[in-house]
Amino acid sequence: MVLQGSTDGGDARAGVQLEPFLHQVGGHLSVMRYDDHTVCKPLISQEQRFYESLPLAMKRFTPQYKGTITVRLRKNSRGQLSLVAHPLKENQEPFKVSAESAAAAIWQTLQQTTSSGPRPLAQRQHVQLTHSLKDSPATALLTPEFHLDVQEAAGSRLEKGFNPWGLQRHQAHMTRLCSEYPEHQRHRFLLLENVVSQYTHPCILDLKMGTRQHGDDASEEKAARHMRKCAQSTSACLGVRICGMQVYQTDTKHFLCKDKYYGRKLSVQGFREALCQFLHDGTRLRTELLEPILRQLRALLSVIRGQSSYRFYSSSLLIIYDGQEPGGPHPRDAPAPQAALGAAPAGLAKVDIRMIDFAHTTYKGSWDEHITYDGPDPGYIFGLENLIGILQDVQEGK
Repeated sequence: MVLQGSTDGGDARAGVQLEPFLHQVGGHLSVMRYDDHTVCKPLISQEQRFYESLPLAMKRFTPQYKGTITVRLRKNSRGQLSLVAHPLKENQEPFKVSAESAAAAIWQTLQQTTSSGPRPLAQRQHVQLTHSLKDSPATALLTPEFHLDVQEAAGSRLEKGFNPWGLQRHQAHMTRLCSEYPEHQRHRFLLLENVVSQYTHPCILDLKMGTRQHGDDASEEKAARHMRKCAQSTSACLGVRICGMQVYQTDTKHFLCKDKYYGRKLSVQGFREALCQFLHDGTRLRTELLEPILRQLRALLSVIRGQSSYRFYSSSLLIIYDGQEPGGPHPRDAPAPQAALGAAPAGLAKVDIRMIDFAHTTYKGSWDEHITYDGPDPGYIFGLENLIGILQDVQEGK
């Protein structure tokens, strides 16, 4: 929501109160919702420079970069904290939050559920949580018990509405900001396209790509830690592992969610079964999605093979489709700016393939490159080839 003339923080300028992005399925940093078609995340210089020098051929496979914003931690008169961003000049039209906004729905559901009788929660936790949610639904995650208590109180409605991973990341991020920085400290965030805004029930698979996950600047300890994770997961043998997913189940009307810890434990066969699970809506395998996914993965493979010197260490690949099959209700109007780039040919289901998370990407000419590499990224290509091969086997019924 837009905050106009707030006296709580002594800043009379308009600001956008950021909310957790409720479809974040993986990643270490918190992703925030700026508006219907834009998300933001803490700025890392290496990632910003990547977006600003992005090769033209890669733009259809990455979120649109929309610039940067300044974000401050703001406390209102009740002592509640929120993150407030100052909008770009070209995005200062009135910003409205409908009564159906996710944060409002969380609080309304909690009210309705708890009004019929107290849940078996500690009284102190219950009072603290409900007070925090009532005052500021989007930022109540400062309460350590938020994730557990809200799921217990709101149940299936919340399972349908969002993936809990994003809320966990947001809670950790807010806690760190509160403990390490003064209230009005300025923070820089990247503005990026919300690549799932055009979907009614976005099904998202977050894949960590490549056989190596640490950047060139990693300490020996960090590099060793990441190498162990790769060796103990499908990253080593396939060049890809699952980092998170949500898939809409039409029979239960809920999202089935898995996190990175689930992905790390999978064998090669388990990885294959998880891909099938991602394409299963609870009643059938969505085989019509395989051809458009494979078509875009092959196109991405061709692009990556043409990017000499790039190494996409620790980046992820998103596969996205709509859990709402054609013929059902449509999402809000005004599609995301890059929707046309990923438009499916006639007869093919709509899917999106997007690369994200470039904090450790290096390439010739990058400002702080430690090593200059020759040729395309072999680990990323290895992962893409294996992913394509497994999906081809599924398509052929093998």
